[in-house]
Amino acid sequence: MTGAKGFSHHDHHSCVHDAIASAERSCADQGLQLTPVRRRALEILLESHQAMGAYDVLARLDKDGFGSKPPVAYRALGFLVDNGFAHRIERLNAFVACTHPGAEHDPAFMICRSCHKVAEAEAPRGALLKGSADEAGFVIEQTVMEAEGLCPSCQGGKT
Repeated sequence: MTGAKGFSHHDHHSCVHDAIASAERSCADQGLQLTPVRRRALEILLESHQAMGAYDVLARLDKDGFGSKPPVAYRALGFLVDNGFAHRIERLNAFVACTHPGAEHDPAFMICRSCHKVAEAEAPRGALLKGSADEAGFVIEQTVMEAEGLCPSCQGGKT
């Protein structure tokens, strides 16, 4: 897995289409239901490469007729995170669609502090902590990295 789609020009329509298709295939293969509210929550996250808070997603779901109660959004987002279709960005207390759905990986997030776009890359599994973990007898199962800075556009560059 390469690249950080959130900061580079790409065919966003295909990006969204491929992610939805991947979620549909994965749900079918695992006997899970991609309900209309779960699908819409994923579509909302896929509309831009920005992390969104649960209440932002809820407002959009409510506007689309799915209800205004917080559990509506939290259940849909929980399903997406639990099944690898989205990630929770702890630093922002927000969610972002996974750019590698269906692939086992340790995400690394680059968060632009100016425009709030988020790009996902793959972090080496536990590479930074491996020595300390080995010394402590700890087995790393997943690592999530979050870095904040400026994307190329906000630095004045072109993407």
